[in-house]
Amino acid sequence: MNQDRRSFVRTTAALSTLAGLGFHTSNAADNQSTVNFALVGLGSLSTNQIAPALQKTKHAKLVGIVTGTPAKEKIWADKYGIEKQNIYNYDNFDQLVDNEAIDVVYIVLPNGMHKEFTIRGAKAGKHVLCEKPMANSAADCQAMIDACRENQRKLAVGYRCQFEPHHLHCRELANSQKYGPLKAIEAGFGFKIGDPNQWRLKADLAGGGALMDVGIYALQACRFLTGEEPVAVTAQETKTDAKKFAEVDETITWTMTMPSGVNCYCSTSYAFGGINRFNAYGDRGSFGLDPAFSYGGITGTSKDGPIKFPEIDQFAAEIDAFAQCILQDRQSTVAGEEGLRDLRVIEAIYASIENGKRIAIESGKG
Repeated sequence: MNQDRRSFVRTTAALSTLAGLGFHTSNAADNQSTVNFALVGLGSLSTNQIAPALQKTKHAKLVGIVTGTPAKEKIWADKYGIEKQNIYNYDNFDQLVDNEAIDVVYIVLPNGMHKEFTIRGAKAGKHVLCEKPMANSAADCQAMIDACRENQRKLAVGYRCQFEPHHLHCRELANSQKYGPLKAIEAGFGFKIGDPNQWRLKADLAGGGALMDVGIYALQACRFLTGEEPVAVTAQETKTDAKKFAEVDETITWTMTMPSGVNCYCSTSYAFGGINRFNAYGDRGSFGLDPAFSYGGITGTSKDGPIKFPEIDQFAAEIDAFAQCILQDRQSTVAGEEGLRDLRVIEAIYASIENGKRIAIESGKG
């Protein structure tokens, strides 16, 4: 009871502060337990992973949708009980500012649209959860961060693996130096991409190819395990189908050097599958996951034996984590700055490919 009273006092104080700033008080803040989400983009990921995950969350609820396909409106409304006033399209998206029933917009659009709808969402007074990669460029990431900060809205990026128990255990193994200080990490993720006309192969929508889409998981693993930011990268690109991959990268391998001296060897590809892992090596042993980045079925091994944890819905975990950040008024561990850091490294990788040399990465704001 005392804890409930303290929570009530903290929440009431937070609401008073928001009211003084002229912001709408959200339904989440009012009931202290649930944050209401609207999905922006109803493609495969929203349909097959995110919407189902929202049915499993403890602190989040799917109450709205934003779609450019009118035929989907009734289908989704009937399936998830979404009220008519919580259904939007890309043209009337900004009218969300008048809808206090929606607290968060979850951006699940092609990468090139993330910046626009994150900024519009923030200006409409909504917190934003944006799928990875955060945007097409570091400059776009910074603009998204600035917009959310100016409108005093929270921003997080959909790095689901940071909430997955196998990954968290591996980070603890690294931090504890159970097998000695890390010396090297090998990480890779790739798959054979199909339809040559899909948006992932168009530079304006995707920002890049395999590196932006799945190579970012290998990059994330190295940063997550070490807790460090790369100081330099060297990268190479190969293409076996110049026509299909005319606008984006097909296969990239790269090395990264961390400040502590850990060397990272990474790869990604749209030309073949079978690579979905990371391995970390210390003085006294190694550990890793394979598969590492799938929606389920993650497993691994260490010097001491198998790494096994109960399977969770990774999207439900990331959504609940962000919802709790809103309810408790604290910053997410995967805030916009995390997405910005990845894009800085990705831009350095592309620069290394273009210039054929090692690229130093300067640390910057965020």
